[in-house]
Amino acid sequence: MRIGLVGYGVGGRYFHAPFIQAAEGCELTGIVARSPQRVAEVHQDLPGVPVFASLGELLDAGVDAVTISTPPQTRRELVLEAVGRGVNVIADKPFAPTAAAGQALVDAAAAAGVLLSVFHNRRWDTDITTLRAVLDEGLLGEVWRFDSRFDLDEPQTLEAGPDGGLLRDLGSHLVDQALWLLGPAQLVSANLDWVELPEGRTDAGFVITLSHASGAHSHISSSKVNRLESRELRVLGSLGSYVSSQTDVQAQAIFAGLRPVDDPSGWGYEKPERWGTLSIAGGIHRVPSAQGSYADYYARFAAAVSGVGAQPVPASEAVATLAVLDAARISAAEGQTVKI
Repeated sequence: MRIGLVGYGVGGRYFHAPFIQAAEGCELTGIVARSPQRVAEVHQDLPGVPVFASLGELLDAGVDAVTISTPPQTRRELVLEAVGRGVNVIADKPFAPTAAAGQALVDAAAAAGVLLSVFHNRRWDTDITTLRAVLDEGLLGEVWRFDSRFDLDEPQTLEAGPDGGLLRDLGSHLVDQALWLLGPAQLVSANLDWVELPEGRTDAGFVITLSHASGAHSHISSSKVNRLESRELRVLGSLGSYVSSQTDVQAQAIFAGLRPVDDPSGWGYEKPERWGTLSIAGGIHRVPSAQGSYADYYARFAAAVSGVGAQPVPASEAVATLAVLDAARISAAEGQTVKI
C-alpha cells in the first residue's frame, strides 16, 4: 500500500511515520508539510521521501491511501478531498467534532467506495493488548467493572480552546478502549475539569462512567495539568481481578529515539517488574506482557485495502466513540446521566 502522510507535527512525526515504515505491506511515499521547520524535519528523518505542499499535489503523485494528521479543525475538508479523489483514508482522532459530523464522513466514504479508518492506535497499547488476551481467555469470568486511569504531567501539550480539550484528545482513546473491550455503552455520566487559557476555556481533566449493554460498567479518568503521572487498569469479574500499572511503553520508546523498524520482534513489551497481576481462585499470577505495536494497525489497514480482512478501526466504530464524548459533554454541563 502506497501511503502518504498529511501533517508532520508530533502526531505525524512520532506516531505515524515510524509505524508506517515498520508495517508489513506499507510504503511511505510522500509527506505533506509546508512550514520550513517541518520540511527540514522530514528531510532529516526521512531522506528520500518526497515532500509536497498540499494534499492535492500528493494525490496527483499517486497513492493508495493517506493519513490525515493535521489539527482537528482542518480534518473534515481534507478527508472529503481525499475521499472525493477515490483514495482510502486514515484520520487522526477525533476525526470529527461530533458523532453527527463523523457519520457524514462515513457516508461520504461509503458513497465513494473507499475505506475510512480512524487512528485509535491505543487499542494496540501494550497494557491493553495484554488485558485483551486475559479477557479473551475468559480468566475473569463475567466482567463486572473496568477502571482506567491515565494521568499525564503535560500541561504544555493540552490542546487549548473550544476545538481542543483533553476529552476529545486522550478521552477519545480511553473511551474507544472501553468500548472495544466491553462493547457498546448505553448510559454516560461525566464530570469535566476546566482551565481558562488565552485560547479559551478548555477541559483539562475528566471522569466518565459508562454503563455497557453487556451489563458491565467502566470508570475512565484522566488529567494533564495536575502534576500527576499514572497509568492503571483494573478489571473485576466473577472469577477474580486483574490489575496493571504498565507504562506508556511505545510512546516512551519513540521519544527516546528508538524506532520499531529496528527491532520488530522486540518492540512494545513491558518490563517484567511492571507486569500485571491476575488474582483468581487458583492463586495470584503475574501476567507476561503481550506485544503492543501500532505498526499492526497499519499492517491491518494495508491488508484491508488489498481486500484481505477488515479495517483495524472502521470510522463507524469511531462514531460510537464520538457519541459517548457528545453525551459526556452534555452530562457534565447538565449534571445528568445521558442515554445513548
